[in-house]
Amino acid sequence: MPAGSNLYYKKNRLKQLRAFCRVAKAGSISLAAEQLFLSQPTVTLQIQALEREMNITLFERRGPRIELTPEAEVLYHLAQPLVEGIDKLEESFHAHFGRLDSGELNIAAGESTILYILPATMKRFAEAYPRIRIKLHNVTGHDGMAMLRADEADFAVGSMVDVPDDIVYRPSLVFNPTLIMPPDHPLAEKEDITLEDISAHGMILPPRHLATWRMVEIAFNQCGLKLKVSLEAGGWEIIKKYVELGMGISIVTDVCLTGEENVVRKPLNRYFPQRSYGVVVRRGKFLTPQAKRFIDMMDAEFFRESGKHLVAV
Repeated sequence: MPAGSNLYYKKNRLKQLRAFCRVAKAGSISLAAEQLFLSQPTVTLQIQALEREMNITLFERRGPRIELTPEAEVLYHLAQPLVEGIDKLEESFHAHFGRLDSGELNIAAGESTILYILPATMKRFAEAYPRIRIKLHNVTGHDGMAMLRADEADFAVGSMVDVPDDIVYRPSLVFNPTLIMPPDHPLAEKEDITLEDISAHGMILPPRHLATWRMVEIAFNQCGLKLKVSLEAGGWEIIKKYVELGMGISIVTDVCLTGEENVVRKPLNRYFPQRSYGVVVRRGKFLTPQAKRFIDMMDAEFFRESGKHLVAV
């Protein structure tokens, strides 16, 4: 094959893969065409050419949407980082020399992570790179995973227990399970608190469908104890407030304890595991220079906490 023909083939293959990845992400040829500023027939022809050259079927129609075939799933995970890397080559080149003058960064995180883990890094990053747009998505763990898989977030920051095969989780910090109560509570002066002691008092816990409730319930059941919940409340800040008001006691992760709360703390490590926080990415995801720099900064912030919470990674 002449050199010119080979170059033409490679340029065409990149266009085909870019069209394929955009259609796979959008779930629609027409929507992908709009995003690529191409006509719908052009995108269709690129997809058909890719199918013909690779001798595979890429999409199956499911009502108004199209879905990836098993072969296309594999191709997408291989091609997406390559296409994204080529499209962001100029940004990556400038970032190599310390110049990050534009771009966007999408981070998915839950409320506790946004309130207690990310603020210092967010401030440093915004001051260092004021022209980079940061989008902080306050989402639950389930929604955050969906954003990662749809490439709607560069990465997530949070806590994970079960890590799916298509996800990479790198924990950087661990925090301790802690019982909190008002200073005048009957358990406040007790040194060695057991689950049996706790079971006699009404508890304030996050909603039933969240991991904290299940963790506490399992521990109580294993000891043959019943959980007495006086109030369900979403968010550590709300829980801390109502504990201060004497509405009940609670088991929290000490990531949310700043020292400004009017509560008594009691460690519960003998009954509950520590909870880790770290970076969550889709396996094979191309990390933009902006994402890499933020993660580097965040790790630096994590390591500043080494006297209290550092865990080997």
